[in-house]
Amino acid sequence: MAEQALKVVQADMGEIYSNLGEKAELFSNSSILITGAGGFLGYYLVNFLLYANSRIQQKCRVVCVDNFIRGVPAWLQTFAIEKKVELIKADVTKFDPKSAGKIDYIIHAASIASPMYYRKYPIETMDANVIGLRNLLDHAVDQSSAGTPIKSFLFFSTSEIYGDPAPEFIPTPETYRGHVSCTGPRACYDESKRYGETLCVNFFQSRGVPVKIARPFNNYGPGLNINDGRVIPDFCRNVLSGTDIVMFSDGSPTRTFCYISDAITGYLLILLSEQNGEAFNIGTEAPEISVKNFAELVALTAEKQLGLRKVDVVTQKSGEKDYLVDNPERRCPNIKKARELLGYDPKVGLEDGLGRILTWYKGGL
Repeated sequence: MAEQALKVVQADMGEIYSNLGEKAELFSNSSILITGAGGFLGYYLVNFLLYANSRIQQKCRVVCVDNFIRGVPAWLQTFAIEKKVELIKADVTKFDPKSAGKIDYIIHAASIASPMYYRKYPIETMDANVIGLRNLLDHAVDQSSAGTPIKSFLFFSTSEIYGDPAPEFIPTPETYRGHVSCTGPRACYDESKRYGETLCVNFFQSRGVPVKIARPFNNYGPGLNINDGRVIPDFCRNVLSGTDIVMFSDGSPTRTFCYISDAITGYLLILLSEQNGEAFNIGTEAPEISVKNFAELVALTAEKQLGLRKVDVVTQKSGEKDYLVDNPERRCPNIKKARELLGYDPKVGLEDGLGRILTWYKGGL
Protein backbone atom coordinates (compact mmCIF):
# COMPACT_ATOMS: atom_id res chain seq x y z
CA MET A 1 0.00 0.00 0.00
CA ALA A 2 2.96 2.34 0.53
CA GLU A 3 3.56 2.07 -3.22
CA GLN A 4 0.01 3.32 -3.87
CA ALA A 5 0.61 6.28 -1.56
CA LEU A 6 3.78 7.17 -3.47
CA LYS A 7 1.88 6.96 -6.75
CA VAL A 8 -0.64 9.49 -5.45
CA VAL A 9 2.10 12.01 -4.68
CA GLN A 10 3.92 11.44 -7.97
CA ALA A 11 0.70 11.86 -9.95
CA ASP A 12 0.03 15.09 -8.08
CA MET A 13 3.51 16.37 -8.96
CA GLY A 14 2.78 15.70 -12.61
CA GLU A 15 -0.48 17.62 -12.36
CA ILE A 16 1.20 20.64 -10.77
CA TYR A 17 3.97 20.64 -13.38
CA SER A 18 1.41 20.43 -16.18
CA ASN A 19 -0.67 23.20 -14.61
CA LEU A 20 2.34 25.54 -14.46
CA GLY A 21 3.39 24.83 -18.04
CA GLU A 22 6.33 26.94 -19.22
CA LYS A 23 6.37 28.90 -15.96
CA ALA A 24 8.12 25.98 -14.23
CA GLU A 25 11.23 26.83 -16.24
CA LEU A 26 11.56 30.05 -14.20
CA PHE A 27 12.96 27.89 -11.38
CA SER A 28 15.84 26.76 -13.60
CA ASN A 29 19.27 27.53 -12.09
CA SER A 30 17.73 29.36 -9.12
CA SER A 31 17.90 29.04 -5.34
CA ILE A 32 14.68 28.66 -3.36
CA LEU A 33 14.50 29.06 0.42
CA ILE A 34 11.47 27.47 2.09
CA THR A 35 10.76 28.09 5.77
CA GLY A 36 8.53 25.53 7.45
CA ALA A 37 9.81 23.00 4.93
CA GLY A 38 9.06 20.09 7.24
CA GLY A 39 5.34 20.89 7.38
CA PHE A 40 2.30 20.12 5.26
CA LEU A 41 2.83 22.76 2.57
CA GLY A 42 6.58 22.21 2.69
CA TYR A 43 6.07 18.54 1.85
CA TYR A 44 4.49 19.34 -1.50
CA LEU A 45 6.62 22.39 -2.28
CA VAL A 46 9.86 20.47 -1.76
CA ASN A 47 8.61 17.37 -3.59
CA PHE A 48 7.47 19.49 -6.51
CA LEU A 49 10.76 21.36 -6.88
CA LEU A 50 12.68 18.08 -6.89
CA TYR A 51 10.22 16.67 -9.43
CA ALA A 52 10.77 19.76 -11.57
CA ASN A 53 14.55 19.34 -11.29
CA SER A 54 14.37 16.28 -13.53
CA ARG A 55 12.56 18.30 -16.19
CA ILE A 56 13.78 21.91 -16.24
CA GLN A 57 16.95 22.93 -18.11
CA GLN A 58 19.11 23.47 -15.02
CA LYS A 59 18.33 22.17 -11.54
CA CYS A 60 17.27 24.57 -8.84
CA ARG A 61 18.80 24.61 -5.36
CA VAL A 62 16.34 23.91 -2.54
CA VAL A 63 17.14 25.21 0.96
CA CYS A 64 14.85 23.85 3.68
CA VAL A 65 14.60 25.80 6.94
CA ASP A 66 12.62 24.51 9.92
CA ASN A 67 13.00 24.22 13.67
CA PHE A 68 12.11 20.52 13.29
CA ILE A 69 10.56 20.57 16.74
CA ARG A 70 9.12 17.10 16.07
CA GLY A 71 12.32 15.90 14.42
CA VAL A 72 13.29 15.88 10.75
CA PRO A 73 10.61 14.01 8.76
CA ALA A 74 11.90 10.77 7.23
CA TRP A 75 11.10 11.91 3.69
CA LEU A 76 13.12 15.10 4.12
CA GLN A 77 15.98 13.27 5.81
CA THR A 78 16.17 10.97 2.78
CA PHE A 79 16.35 13.93 0.40
CA ALA A 80 19.12 15.49 2.52
CA ILE A 81 21.16 12.26 2.58
CA GLU A 82 20.79 12.05 -1.20
CA LYS A 83 21.97 15.71 -1.35
CA LYS A 84 18.83 16.79 -3.17
CA VAL A 85 18.13 19.52 -0.60
CA GLU A 86 20.05 21.55 1.97
CA LEU A 87 18.71 21.38 5.52
CA ILE A 88 19.05 24.19 8.05
CA LYS A 89 17.66 23.55 11.52
CA ALA A 90 16.74 26.97 12.89
CA ASP A 91 14.03 29.03 14.52
CA VAL A 92 12.90 31.42 11.78
CA THR A 93 12.86 34.29 14.29
CA LYS A 94 16.59 33.80 15.00
CA PHE A 95 17.72 32.35 11.68
CA ASP A 96 20.41 34.25 9.76
CA PRO A 97 19.29 34.07 6.11
CA LYS A 98 22.81 35.00 4.97
CA SER A 99 23.87 31.50 6.05
CA ALA A 100 21.84 30.13 3.13
CA GLY A 101 23.87 32.04 0.53
CA LYS A 102 22.32 33.93 -2.38
CA ILE A 103 18.59 33.26 -2.65
CA ASP A 104 16.31 33.95 -5.62
CA TYR A 105 12.94 32.94 -4.17
CA ILE A 106 11.77 33.05 -0.55
CA ILE A 107 8.70 31.10 0.55
CA HIS A 108 7.69 31.81 4.14
CA ALA A 109 5.51 28.88 5.21
CA ALA A 110 6.80 28.55 8.79
CA SER A 111 3.77 28.89 11.03
CA ILE A 112 1.65 26.91 13.42
CA ALA A 113 -1.59 26.53 11.46
CA SER A 114 -3.65 24.03 13.45
CA PRO A 115 -6.08 25.63 15.94
CA MET A 116 -5.26 22.88 18.43
CA TYR A 117 -1.61 23.94 18.44
CA TYR A 118 -1.82 27.70 18.02
CA ARG A 119 -4.18 27.93 20.96
CA LYS A 120 -1.55 26.01 22.94
CA TYR A 121 1.41 28.04 21.66
CA PRO A 122 0.03 31.55 20.96
CA ILE A 123 3.27 33.50 21.49
CA GLU A 124 5.30 31.17 19.26
CA THR A 125 2.57 31.41 16.62
CA MET A 126 2.75 35.20 16.58
CA ASP A 127 6.55 35.24 16.58
CA ALA A 128 6.83 33.14 13.40
CA ASN A 129 4.24 35.26 11.59
CA VAL A 130 5.70 38.60 12.63
CA ILE A 131 9.33 38.42 13.79
CA GLY A 132 10.20 35.56 11.43
CA LEU A 133 8.58 37.35 8.51
CA ARG A 134 10.36 40.63 9.34
CA ASN A 135 13.67 38.76 9.49
CA LEU A 136 13.16 37.45 5.95
CA LEU A 137 11.90 40.76 4.55
CA ASP A 138 14.92 42.56 6.00
CA HIS A 139 17.15 39.99 4.33
CA ALA A 140 15.46 40.63 0.99
CA VAL A 141 16.29 44.33 1.39
CA ASP A 142 19.89 43.49 2.32
CA GLN A 143 20.30 41.25 -0.73
CA SER A 144 19.01 44.01 -2.97
CA SER A 145 21.42 46.52 -1.39
CA ALA A 146 24.25 44.08 -2.12
CA GLY A 147 23.32 44.04 -5.80
CA THR A 148 21.72 40.58 -5.81
CA PRO A 149 17.97 41.23 -5.43
CA ILE A 150 15.62 38.32 -4.92
CA LYS A 151 13.20 37.51 -7.73
CA SER A 152 10.13 36.93 -5.58
CA PHE A 153 8.88 36.42 -2.02
CA LEU A 154 5.72 34.54 -1.03
CA PHE A 155 4.11 34.99 2.38
CA PHE A 156 1.54 32.44 3.47
CA SER A 157 -1.26 34.31 5.19
CA THR A 158 -4.64 32.65 5.84
CA SER A 159 -8.33 32.83 5.06
CA GLU A 160 -8.74 33.30 8.83
CA ILE A 161 -7.89 36.99 8.36
CA TYR A 162 -11.52 37.38 7.25
CA GLY A 163 -12.85 36.12 10.58
CA ASP A 164 -16.56 35.28 10.42
CA PRO A 165 -17.99 37.13 7.39
CA ALA A 166 -21.63 38.14 7.11
CA PRO A 167 -23.60 36.19 4.45
CA GLU A 168 -23.40 39.04 1.93
CA PHE A 169 -19.59 38.66 1.89
CA ILE A 170 -19.64 34.97 0.96
CA PRO A 171 -18.01 33.91 -1.32
CA THR A 172 -15.43 36.20 0.25
CA PRO A 173 -13.34 38.47 -2.02
CA GLU A 174 -9.87 39.81 -1.19
CA THR A 175 -11.38 43.27 -0.72
CA TYR A 176 -13.36 42.18 2.36
CA ARG A 177 -11.73 43.73 5.43
CA GLY A 178 -12.73 41.11 7.94
CA HIS A 179 -14.82 40.53 11.06
CA VAL A 180 -12.18 39.33 13.49
CA SER A 181 -11.68 39.25 17.25
CA CYS A 182 -8.34 40.75 18.29
CA THR A 183 -8.40 39.15 21.76
CA GLY A 184 -10.09 35.75 21.33
CA PRO A 185 -8.39 32.33 21.43
CA ARG A 186 -7.80 32.34 17.65
CA ALA A 187 -6.52 35.93 17.54
CA CYS A 188 -2.86 34.96 17.93
CA TYR A 189 -3.05 33.36 14.48
CA ASP A 190 -5.56 35.60 12.73
CA GLU A 191 -4.16 38.94 13.87
CA SER A 192 -0.49 38.04 13.39
CA LYS A 193 -1.28 37.03 9.81
CA ARG A 194 -3.13 40.31 9.27
CA TYR A 195 -0.14 42.24 10.61
CA GLY A 196 2.14 40.10 8.45
CA GLU A 197 0.20 41.17 5.37
CA THR A 198 0.62 44.81 6.38
CA LEU A 199 4.37 44.26 6.74
CA CYS A 200 4.54 42.71 3.28
CA VAL A 201 2.62 45.48 1.54
CA ASN A 202 4.73 48.18 3.17
CA PHE A 203 8.02 46.43 2.41
CA PHE A 204 6.94 46.33 -1.22
CA GLN A 205 5.75 49.94 -1.33
CA SER A 206 8.62 51.53 0.59
CA ARG A 207 11.55 49.18 -0.03
CA GLY A 208 10.74 47.47 -3.28
CA VAL A 209 10.62 43.88 -2.00
CA PRO A 210 8.77 41.80 -4.65
CA VAL A 211 6.49 40.16 -2.09
CA LYS A 212 3.11 38.53 -2.68
CA ILE A 213 0.53 37.13 -0.28
CA ALA A 214 -1.42 33.86 -0.41
CA ARG A 215 -4.61 33.35 1.58
CA PRO A 216 -5.22 29.57 1.76
CA PHE A 217 -8.73 28.21 2.19
CA ASN A 218 -8.87 24.77 3.83
CA ASN A 219 -6.18 22.86 1.96
CA TYR A 220 -5.89 19.10 2.37
CA GLY A 221 -3.88 16.24 0.93
CA PRO A 222 -0.81 14.06 1.48
CA GLY A 223 1.65 15.55 3.95
CA LEU A 224 -1.07 16.71 6.35
CA ASN A 225 -0.22 15.05 9.68
CA ILE A 226 -2.96 12.60 10.63
CA ASN A 227 -2.73 13.83 14.23
CA ASP A 228 -2.87 17.50 13.23
CA GLY A 229 -6.17 18.12 15.00
CA ARG A 230 -8.08 19.50 12.01
CA VAL A 231 -11.29 17.92 10.71
CA ILE A 232 -9.90 16.19 7.62
CA PRO A 233 -7.08 14.23 9.29
CA ASP A 234 -9.35 13.55 12.28
CA PHE A 235 -12.12 12.13 10.09
CA CYS A 236 -9.68 10.15 7.95
CA ARG A 237 -8.06 8.66 11.04
CA ASN A 238 -11.49 7.58 12.27
CA VAL A 239 -12.51 5.79 9.08
CA LEU A 240 -9.13 4.14 8.59
CA SER A 241 -9.25 2.73 12.11
CA GLY A 242 -12.83 1.56 11.61
CA THR A 243 -14.23 3.79 14.34
CA ASP A 244 -17.11 6.24 14.12
CA ILE A 245 -16.32 9.76 12.92
CA VAL A 246 -16.50 12.08 15.91
CA MET A 247 -17.62 15.69 15.44
CA PHE A 248 -17.08 18.22 18.22
CA SER A 249 -19.84 20.53 16.93
CA ASP A 250 -23.33 20.12 15.53
CA GLY A 251 -21.77 19.95 12.08
CA SER A 252 -23.63 22.98 10.72
CA PRO A 253 -20.64 25.25 9.81
CA THR A 254 -19.82 25.11 6.10
CA ARG A 255 -16.49 25.01 4.29
CA THR A 256 -15.01 24.49 0.85
CA PHE A 257 -11.97 22.22 0.65
CA CYS A 258 -9.10 22.63 -1.81
CA TYR A 259 -6.92 19.64 -2.71
CA ILE A 260 -3.20 20.20 -2.33
CA SER A 261 -2.19 19.87 -6.00
CA ASP A 262 -4.59 22.67 -6.93
CA ALA A 263 -3.45 24.74 -3.94
CA ILE A 264 0.27 24.36 -4.69
CA THR A 265 -0.39 25.30 -8.31
CA GLY A 266 -2.02 28.49 -7.06
CA TYR A 267 0.80 29.35 -4.67
CA LEU A 268 3.47 28.86 -7.31
CA LEU A 269 1.50 30.94 -9.81
CA ILE A 270 1.50 33.75 -7.24
CA LEU A 271 5.23 33.35 -6.56
CA LEU A 272 6.12 33.39 -10.26
CA SER A 273 3.87 36.34 -11.10
CA GLU A 274 4.58 40.06 -11.19
CA GLN A 275 1.71 40.79 -8.78
CA ASN A 276 3.87 42.40 -6.10
CA GLY A 277 2.09 43.69 -3.01
CA GLU A 278 -1.08 41.78 -3.89
CA ALA A 279 -3.03 39.17 -1.91
CA PHE A 280 -4.81 36.21 -3.50
CA ASN A 281 -7.42 33.77 -2.22
CA ILE A 282 -6.40 30.21 -3.08
CA GLY A 283 -9.08 27.59 -2.67
CA THR A 284 -12.21 26.33 -4.39
CA GLU A 285 -15.60 28.02 -4.62
CA ALA A 286 -17.62 24.79 -4.58
CA PRO A 287 -18.97 22.65 -3.15
CA GLU A 288 -19.62 24.59 0.04
CA ILE A 289 -20.47 21.71 2.35
CA SER A 290 -21.47 21.42 6.00
CA VAL A 291 -19.02 19.70 8.32
CA LYS A 292 -21.63 17.00 8.98
CA ASN A 293 -22.19 16.30 5.28
CA PHE A 294 -18.45 16.37 4.75
CA ALA A 295 -17.94 13.76 7.49
CA GLU A 296 -20.54 11.54 5.82
CA LEU A 297 -18.75 11.99 2.48
CA VAL A 298 -15.43 10.92 4.02
CA ALA A 299 -17.09 7.75 5.33
CA LEU A 300 -18.75 7.05 1.97
CA THR A 301 -15.54 7.68 -0.01
CA ALA A 302 -13.58 5.32 2.23
CA GLU A 303 -16.19 2.64 1.60
CA LYS A 304 -16.48 3.17 -2.17
CA GLN A 305 -12.85 3.82 -3.11
CA LEU A 306 -10.91 1.86 -0.48
CA GLY A 307 -13.39 -0.88 0.35
CA LEU A 308 -13.47 0.00 4.04
CA ARG A 309 -16.40 -0.60 6.36
CA LYS A 310 -18.74 2.38 6.38
CA VAL A 311 -18.71 4.08 9.78
CA ASP A 312 -21.26 6.32 11.45
CA VAL A 313 -20.96 10.02 12.27
CA VAL A 314 -21.48 10.92 15.92
CA THR A 315 -21.33 14.12 17.97
CA GLN A 316 -19.39 14.67 21.20
CA LYS A 317 -18.49 17.71 23.25
CA SER A 318 -14.84 18.73 22.95
CA GLY A 319 -12.72 18.59 26.08
CA GLU A 320 -11.14 21.88 24.98
CA LYS A 321 -13.22 24.80 26.31
CA ASP A 322 -12.23 27.19 23.49
CA TYR A 323 -12.72 24.66 20.69
CA LEU A 324 -15.63 26.50 19.03
CA VAL A 325 -14.94 30.06 20.19
CA ASP A 326 -14.74 32.45 17.19
CA ASN A 327 -15.08 29.51 14.80
CA PRO A 328 -16.51 30.96 11.54
CA GLU A 329 -19.91 29.68 10.42
CA ARG A 330 -18.99 29.76 6.74
CA ARG A 331 -15.72 29.79 4.83
CA CYS A 332 -15.85 30.04 1.03
CA PRO A 333 -13.53 32.05 -1.23
CA ASN A 334 -14.19 34.22 -4.21
CA ILE A 335 -11.29 33.26 -6.51
CA LYS A 336 -12.11 35.55 -9.44
CA LYS A 337 -8.94 37.61 -8.90
CA ALA A 338 -6.68 34.54 -9.02
CA ARG A 339 -8.50 33.20 -12.07
CA GLU A 340 -8.20 36.46 -14.00
CA LEU A 341 -4.69 37.60 -13.01
CA LEU A 342 -2.93 34.25 -12.54
CA GLY A 343 -4.89 31.78 -14.65
CA TYR A 344 -5.63 29.76 -11.51
CA ASP A 345 -8.15 27.00 -12.23
CA PRO A 346 -8.65 24.33 -9.53
CA LYS A 347 -9.59 20.97 -11.04
CA VAL A 348 -9.65 18.23 -8.39
CA GLY A 349 -13.14 17.33 -7.18
CA LEU A 350 -13.83 16.69 -3.51
CA GLU A 351 -14.45 12.93 -3.76
CA ASP A 352 -11.37 12.53 -5.95
CA GLY A 353 -9.22 14.46 -3.48
CA LEU A 354 -10.58 12.53 -0.51
CA GLY A 355 -9.77 9.26 -2.25
CA ARG A 356 -6.20 10.44 -2.77
CA ILE A 357 -5.60 11.53 0.82
CA LEU A 358 -7.22 8.38 2.22
CA THR A 359 -4.99 6.24 -0.02
CA TRP A 360 -1.94 8.18 1.15
CA TYR A 361 -2.87 7.90 4.83
CA LYS A 362 -3.58 4.17 4.47
CA GLY A 363 -0.17 3.66 2.89
CA GLY A 364 1.51 5.23 5.91
CA LEU A 365 -0.32 3.20 8.58
